[in-house]
Amino acid sequence: MRRARRILAATVTLAVAGTTLTGCFEEPSPHDAVRDFLVGWQSEDYDLAAGRTDGDVATVRTALSDAKLELDAASFRFKIKSVTVNGDESKADFHAEVDLGENNPLWEYDGMLPLHLVDGTWKVRWSPSVLHPQLKEGQRFAVDTETKSRQPVVDRAGDPLQSDTTLYVVGVYPSKLADQAEDVVARLSEITGYAQDRLLSRIRSSPPDKFVQLVTFGRKLYLSKKSKLEAIPGIETQPQPQPVDPDAPKQIVGSVSALTPETEQKLGGPQRAGDSVGRSGLQAAYQDYLTGSTQTKVITLDLKTGKEVAQLKEWPGRQNVSVKTTIDRAIQASAEQAVADTETSALVAVQRDTGEIRAVATKGLSQEKDALAGKFAAGTAFSIVAADALIKGGVSPKQRLACPQERTVGGARFVHAGQFTGVTPSATFQENFAKGCVTALASLARRVTAADLAKSAQAFGVGQPWRLPLKSFSGSLSALTSDADKARAIAGQNVEVSPLSMALVAAAVSSGTWRPPVLVTDPKSPDPAAEVEPAAQPAPVPIDPKVRTALTAMMRAGAIGTPAQAGRSKVYGVTATAGSQQTWFVGWQGDVAIAVLAKNYNAGAVAGSFFAGLQNSS
Repeated sequence: MRRARRILAATVTLAVAGTTLTGCFEEPSPHDAVRDFLVGWQSEDYDLAAGRTDGDVATVRTALSDAKLELDAASFRFKIKSVTVNGDESKADFHAEVDLGENNPLWEYDGMLPLHLVDGTWKVRWSPSVLHPQLKEGQRFAVDTETKSRQPVVDRAGDPLQSDTTLYVVGVYPSKLADQAEDVVARLSEITGYAQDRLLSRIRSSPPDKFVQLVTFGRKLYLSKKSKLEAIPGIETQPQPQPVDPDAPKQIVGSVSALTPETEQKLGGPQRAGDSVGRSGLQAAYQDYLTGSTQTKVITLDLKTGKEVAQLKEWPGRQNVSVKTTIDRAIQASAEQAVADTETSALVAVQRDTGEIRAVATKGLSQEKDALAGKFAAGTAFSIVAADALIKGGVSPKQRLACPQERTVGGARFVHAGQFTGVTPSATFQENFAKGCVTALASLARRVTAADLAKSAQAFGVGQPWRLPLKSFSGSLSALTSDADKARAIAGQNVEVSPLSMALVAAAVSSGTWRPPVLVTDPKSPDPAAEVEPAAQPAPVPIDPKVRTALTAMMRAGAIGTPAQAGRSKVYGVTATAGSQQTWFVGWQGDVAIAVLAKNYNAGAVAGSFFAGLQNSS
């Protein structure tokens, strides 16, 4: 498809070029000969071009046709720079633009057409140098390409987050094919689905003694086609280890596959046969960085020896680089272990004072679509954010609040399901917060304004336009137009959050500043072709010191006596409900803040397992 678009563009340009080449000349002069030759070459009307030379028509026609094949060119475009006449001799200087196709660069050079009068008619004096000043008799063009091995996605220490897997690159040495090239590509096309003309042009444009990579297979597909491939004369297979087998967090790192005809057309990037293609996660987001771009040289070859004579142009290609993430292997391992015994859960861990994501682990959920970008009811976990507005509004953590089984606020009914016990009828705000008494928390709706709740939500990142290279969700708070709406917000019933957004809430309380998330530290943007810096991240937001002091004490109380704390160093957090089956734990230990979402399982127990594993690994 990419190639087709280029050819179409060239055709449109040709119409313009034809007008340019024909509009300003009158007979008798060399201009018509120059025009017809270049238009014929550009439009592949080689008989027209050859007829304007003094050479053998068949020889010139073949030379022009071969030049296109030897360069694997999608199109030629020409512009006349000047035409001078000196008696019976003339010279036309022209500028050439050759689209080398396959997402290769545009090759530009200046050429010269010598002309002379033959029986009163201007003719281009034919020689190979008409095609390019450095092309001589007994030589041909060739395009020498070099693909670069895929670079790895690495953790924060620079260690690869994937291991090598062998891919199988099938190709040929053109010099060994003799006259069998067309038969070889026909049979290979039938097996692989690649277009015959594309395979053939790659072979014909390459140096004869160089291995031409044509098709890449994964192990399973290669083994299924191995016998058919081996039956094609001239076909050779080169196993190539590439870093494509992801380690944890597998879905964040992403999967990689061999290049196929479908992905080659879809990507339209610097990929060529022999490359691997990121299909998901960071492998897909940073595909162009991990693969770089193909090194390309236009050269001339000696027809007898096949050796390089001259290099006409070189493009070194963009250097491919590894992608450095913020993932910590030890923390990731603890996260994986913590969710292993659950059926449905997600755990996100972040560095409290940077927002850097240290681990993403899930069971029965997607690491990207759910842990980073999921939209889940916040439940009473949102009381952390609501407490910021309430404390600023004058509500003391020591204020006594009743925790009835049921309560109605502004017409909205709230039920304390009783999953958490130990709340006395006259418990404090801190105690009700720690135990997640939804009826007590909802009763505070009249003590805070809708604007203040929204302001606190924004300060803790809810709805902030942060950016990550993968899909993510910062949360959303519904419009608050009544006491009932405010009560639902305090109870987290009209608030949606992701595990990532709640981990950042915990990090904000722990460090004293909310910060946006960071997953990749280098490169700065997934797009290597970006001409401008990516949009700035939201600015860090400091938490009011008095509020932070109160919230720290409240979250310490929330962790004491829970599975998250049992037998371990100081843990801070709250275990919360969001419906009958979903629980949250949002908190921290040391400099690692986490959010755990679990269904039909105690999220605090998952957090406790995580902190235990982390403590044992340190």
